[in-house]
Amino acid sequence: MSAIQLERFDQIALLRIARPPANAIDLELAKEFSIVLEGIDSSNEIKALIVTGTGGCFCAGLDLKALPNYSRAQQESMIMQLNHLFGALYGLRVPTIAAVNGHAIAGGVILTLACDYRIGAHGDYKLGLAEARVGVPFPVSAMSIVQSELSPAVARTMVLTARNSTPQEAQSMGVLDELQPGDLLISRAVKVAEEMAALPSAVFTCIKHQLRAAALSRIDDALSHRKEPMLDSWLTEETKAASAEALKRRN
Repeated sequence: MSAIQLERFDQIALLRIARPPANAIDLELAKEFSIVLEGIDSSNEIKALIVTGTGGCFCAGLDLKALPNYSRAQQESMIMQLNHLFGALYGLRVPTIAAVNGHAIAGGVILTLACDYRIGAHGDYKLGLAEARVGVPFPVSAMSIVQSELSPAVARTMVLTARNSTPQEAQSMGVLDELQPGDLLISRAVKVAEEMAALPSAVFTCIKHQLRAAALSRIDDALSHRKEPMLDSWLTEETKAASAEALKRRN
């Protein structure tokens, strides 16, 4: 079954990450997600994209069960695929809205920050950049998005403490733009998508790329010239131990 599900509301596409229970990102999901984004970017029919999750999670980040067991070649492929995925979403031609329905951890927060407008549901769930806690360094794309989208103080505390935040705290830090009741999350996201889709499309794309030029350039360099420091040493024995401990706490 596909881990990425796409629905349409007229000219608005709704992308659901559907790999329950955590909607965690493995190599296959990252590849599929990227392919779907490429199709949307080249489409003349889709004018905006909403990204959300299924169940109680938006996305809990990388698959900590699979990742520590990847071969060196798979690790390298995963790093570059993440750069491709995050970069494609961050630079997507059409407006993008994150509809955060539940837990967003590590890569889940990166997906959130990569969207143009971020709406969270009210509820008892967590958002956090947990990479330091689970022993997985940031690829170029992820760190570039964090540095571009968050204030230096917020980026510093989120990245270096690896603490989780409530939706209300995430909104105050600029991770989320607004909060809505859970049953209104998608309808509100559709409304915002329609508003943004009505903007002159070519001008919107130009301004979006102007705003994000520095980050997108770093991501493009990582992809085009393999300027990705983590290719030399991404995961270590420390990663396995930290990931196992994180999974134990999660369970």
